[in-house]
Amino acid sequence: MQVDVMTLFPEMLLPIANTSILKRAIKNKILAVNFHQIRNFAKDKHKTVDDTTYGPGKGMVLKAEPIYLCFENICEHLKTKPWLIYMSPRGILLKQEKIVELTKYKNIAILCGHYEGVDERVIEKIVDEEISIGDYVLTGGELPAMVLIDAICRLLPGVLSSRECFMEESHYNGLLEYPQYTKPQIWKNRAVPKILLSGNHKNIKNWRYKRAILKTFKTRPDLLIRKKRNNN
Repeated sequence: MQVDVMTLFPEMLLPIANTSILKRAIKNKILAVNFHQIRNFAKDKHKTVDDTTYGPGKGMVLKAEPIYLCFENICEHLKTKPWLIYMSPRGILLKQEKIVELTKYKNIAILCGHYEGVDERVIEKIVDEEISIGDYVLTGGELPAMVLIDAICRLLPGVLSSRECFMEESHYNGLLEYPQYTKPQIWKNRAVPKILLSGNHKNIKNWRYKRAILKTFKTRPDLLIRKKRNNN
């Protein structure tokens, strides 16, 4: 299996890949792991990879174009499209059944977010699924990416003498995050929702709340049930 990781901090991941079971699997050519610096695909002289979010709010959002170009480069080298996973707190909760399912892929790519997240349009364009390692928020997707790689690696034939299965249970009260967007307003014929350009903070807040409910209903309906119980 080959795993390609898109990240702003490849230096953070290298020590983990060069340690223990992962190192042995890579050395024995059971697993190949490549790290790709997203910043290398930014076209401006400052190598800008983030910008401010549309609508009210603090923090920066990763731009769509550098991520898209990075992924295109991976596809060109592989001569195929790998299954792309975005490590995100709003994704499906990682469990052993999903890990077993992912071991069946020959090529997997992982997108590591940072700051306030990633422009929703590139997620819609190229990401196959979003995965969360738990109902909490980290500063970036690098550690979750390595958790996923490690979990997959140990199930590959020849890595361990026997398979061990672990099931994770998580509890969380609240909703998953609404979609985020940043400049440009139109990217690959996909426009930022007009409501975010309106300047009406009340309407934007209501729109975001509804989209958060919709995302939670589609991805984690159990959170809505728990939220209702806690409010009663």
